[in-house]
Amino acid sequence: MKADMTLLAPVIAYLAAMYGLALWSNRTLARSSDFMEEYFLGSRTMGGLVLAMTLVATYTSASSFIGGPGVAYSMGLGWVLLAMIQLPTAWLTLGVLGKRFAIIGRRIGAVNINDFLWARYRSKAVVFFGSLSLILFFIAAMVAQFIGGARLFESLTGLDYHLGLTLFALSVVLYTTVGGFRAVALTDTIQGFVMIAGTVAILWGTIAAGGGIDAIMETLRQTDPALLSPFGPKNFIAKPYILSFWVLVCFAVIGLPHTAVRCMGYRDAKSMHRAILIGTFIMGFLMLGMHLCGVFGRAVLPELTVGDRIMPEITLHVLPPLWAGLFLAGPLAAIMSTVDSQLILASATLVKDLFVRYGRPGEPLPATAARTLRRAGFATTALLGLIVFAASLKPPSLIVWINLFAFGGLQAAFLWPLVLGLYWRRANGPGALASMVTGLGSFFFLSVYVKRFLGMHVIVPTLIAALVVFVAVSLATRAPDEATLAPFWVD
Repeated sequence: MKADMTLLAPVIAYLAAMYGLALWSNRTLARSSDFMEEYFLGSRTMGGLVLAMTLVATYTSASSFIGGPGVAYSMGLGWVLLAMIQLPTAWLTLGVLGKRFAIIGRRIGAVNINDFLWARYRSKAVVFFGSLSLILFFIAAMVAQFIGGARLFESLTGLDYHLGLTLFALSVVLYTTVGGFRAVALTDTIQGFVMIAGTVAILWGTIAAGGGIDAIMETLRQTDPALLSPFGPKNFIAKPYILSFWVLVCFAVIGLPHTAVRCMGYRDAKSMHRAILIGTFIMGFLMLGMHLCGVFGRAVLPELTVGDRIMPEITLHVLPPLWAGLFLAGPLAAIMSTVDSQLILASATLVKDLFVRYGRPGEPLPATAARTLRRAGFATTALLGLIVFAASLKPPSLIVWINLFAFGGLQAAFLWPLVLGLYWRRANGPGALASMVTGLGSFFFLSVYVKRFLGMHVIVPTLIAALVVFVAVSLATRAPDEATLAPFWVD
C-alpha cells in the first residue's frame, strides 16, 4: 500500500513545526546560566494556560487517544463512564501538590522528584530505590507510547508496523535530544488546541457516518446490548472495579512523577488557579470525546479485530485526507510530548541521581560534573529510546493495560512519600523506604497472582498496605531532625 501524500503532508509539516520549537528552545537553553533548571523546569516560568496544557498533554497520550478508545470499542459505554473518572486529575494534582510543591521546590532548588525525596528524607536508599522504580515503570509507560505512535504511522502510511515503529522512534529520540522542558511545554500548548479541534471533528464525523446518535445506539443494541450497559460485556466492569478506578486514574495520579514535577514549574499562584480551571475542562472534554469516538466507531466499523486501531481507522473513514492528516498529527505529537517528558526525566535520573547525586548526596555539582551531565544525558536518552524500541517490537492488542500497569507501579512507589513528605512532619526516611518496598512488592505480587482483590483493582490494597507500613515504621523509628524539616515548615 502506497503512502498518501495528501495525508502525510500535514503530518510532516506539523512535526517539522514542533521540531522547530524544540530548536528555538534549545537556543534559550544554550543561553541559560542554570542548565538543570532550564532544561527540566523551563526556569519555572509557566503561565496558567501553558501549565494546564502541559499537564493535560503529559497525562493524555497513547493510552487516552489510542488505547482507551480501543477498550471502549470492545466494552461500550461502560468504559466511557470509567474513563470520566479522570476528570478531576488536574484539580487534584495542582490542589494537593501545587502550592507547597512549588514553594518548597524553589526553596530547596529541586528540579525533579528525587531532589525532593533527598531533601525531605536524607536517605540514599530512598533516592536509589525511587530512581530504579521511576526508570522501570517509565520504560513500561514509554513502550505504550511507542506502540501507539507506531500504529498511527502504520495507519497513516500503510507501512509495516515495525517500519512505522522505527520512524516514530527516530523522530521522538531526535526531538527529545534538542528539546527540554520549555520546548515540551510550548508544544503541549499547541497540541492541546489541535487535540480539541480534532476531537470535535472526529466525533462529529463519526456520528454523521453512523446516521446519528439514535441510529448508532440501535446498531450497538443489536450488536450486543451489553455495550450500552454500565458494566460492559460479561459484566467486565463490576461495581468494585469502578470504585477502585477512582484510586488508580484519579486520586493516586498525584503520585505520578512526570505530572507532579509540573507543579514545580509554574510562575505564580494565579497561574496555578487558572490552570486548575482550564485543565479540568480540557481533560473532561478530551476524555469524553475520544472515548465516545471509540464506542460510536463500533457501529461504523464493526469488523476491527484490534481495538487500538479504531481511532486511526475511524479518522481516515470519516474525514478527508488533508483534515485526517492534520488531526492525526495532534495525537501523534501528543504521544511524542509524553515520551520526551519521560525520556528526559528518566535520563536525568540515571545520570544525575544514580551516578552523581547518589555518590555525592546533597553536595552541589561542580562545573565539570554539570558539563558531563549535559553530554551523558543525551547519550542516555538515546540508549533508553533503544531499549523502549526493542520492547515495542511485539505489541499486545490493547496498549491501555501497559499504561495502567506503569501508572500503578509509579503510584505504589511515590504517592505516600510525596504526600506525607509534604504534609506530615513525622514522616522519615525509614518509613518512606519501607512504604516504597512494600508498595512495589505488593503491586507486583497482586498483579501477577491475584489480578483483582475482592473485585477491585489491585492498586487499592497496594496503597493501603504502603500507607500502613509508612506510618508504622515512621512512628517506630527516629523522627527527622529540625534542620531537615526547616525548608518544609517555615514558621
